[in-house]
Amino acid sequence: MTSPLVPRPSPLVPAVSVFAAARRIDGIVRRTPLRHSPGLSETAGGDVYLKCEQEQITGSFKLRGAFNTLAALPDDVRARGVVASSAGNHGLGVAYAARHFGIPATIYVPATAPQVKKRGIAALGATVDDSQPDYDAAHAAAQADAAEHGKLFVNPCLGDTVLAGQGTVALEIVSELPAVACVVVCVGGGGLLGGIASFVRRVAPHVRIAGSQGVNTAAMARSLAAGRVVEIPNAPTLADGLAGQIDESALAIGRASLDEIVTLTEAELASTIAWLARHQGAVVEGAGAAAAGAVLHRKLRELPTPAAVILSGGNIDRERFDAAVAEAEALAGAP
Repeated sequence: MTSPLVPRPSPLVPAVSVFAAARRIDGIVRRTPLRHSPGLSETAGGDVYLKCEQEQITGSFKLRGAFNTLAALPDDVRARGVVASSAGNHGLGVAYAARHFGIPATIYVPATAPQVKKRGIAALGATVDDSQPDYDAAHAAAQADAAEHGKLFVNPCLGDTVLAGQGTVALEIVSELPAVACVVVCVGGGGLLGGIASFVRRVAPHVRIAGSQGVNTAAMARSLAAGRVVEIPNAPTLADGLAGQIDESALAIGRASLDEIVTLTEAELASTIAWLARHQGAVVEGAGAAAAGAVLHRKLRELPTPAAVILSGGNIDRERFDAAVAEAEALAGAP
């Protein structure tokens, strides 16, 4: 039993690891733009900027952690190939990195994963297994495959190199907007959140970190409220990238990282997707829109500005995008 006098180790990584990740991914991963949003600034009563990770090479921030992880591997481990589970975007990142290093990759995704993500992973040369019904089943199948064949399992949300890679999003925000007072981030399994906090808590501890997720993906929000890991049902959601359960490690990241977390209804996610398309010219998936939705729908208790809101990804099937926009416009009474 750990003595109460001995501090528990932080689930976050040191800022120096984020700087090291930035050097590893330099020249491979795109430095995405930080764009001022007049509409969200008006809503917030202060300057709000959008960190446009939907414009990343693979369409989401996930490439950062995936590439950093594979780049840091010893040659013999890398040569055996890698296995990953993913709602889609992590799989795209791992597949891209694996192609860069010339190694085999197998990506387990749920059967319900967007076709644009599954096709993209296959186009990058990775093997796609979509035989599992949901994300948690895909996660278990990937772990079993890796163990059976002696390959590295690249966790989509946990691991020092994954967190350090995702933390480069915060490094770029702080370097471009030194006065940033708040970062708003979507929350699923805690990988992006943990990366953001790993940098911000050490380098700019005054900055507030707010999280947002859908009501159908609210494993983190419900677990934090209960003070323990809470299992959530697998429900259909626009925010497929945030789906799945969390574990004790992810909950520890949430506790160490978040000042506040809010949830959005499916209708609010759809309306945010539509708003971003209309007012920002941005095609953003449900998970990618969650942070902007927290501002747009005035969910946050506190939003000091200037604030940076992360648009985490833009990989959404066209049919689903069109349906979300049509639903939002119908609810709003738009022509």
